[in-house]
Amino acid sequence: MKTGEHNNHSAGGWTQFEALTPADKKVFDQAMEGFVGVKYTPEKVSKQVVNGTNYRFKCTALPSTKDPHPHKAIVKIHAPIVGKPKIEEIEKE
Repeated sequence: MKTGEHNNHSAGGWTQFEALTPADKKVFDQAMEGFVGVKYTPEKVSKQVVNGTNYRFKCTALPSTKDPHPHKAIVKIHAPIVGKPKIEEIEKE
């Protein structure tokens, strides 16, 4: 690695947002299981390796209302080394 280059997968550092892999989608689906009120569709993901993996999913959010107004959101999920992934936070962009 050259001086000044950044390793996107180093422990503690966030990767750039990129396309989801099937494994990323599985983590998202597991964490969102049973979530109601808004349908989140993940479009891109950024990851951080720390005692498991933290995920930031860029999503389109569609509220379950009569006249829904879609918006963008970041869904933050933590996937522990052992156990089920869980939602940590959801932020409207």
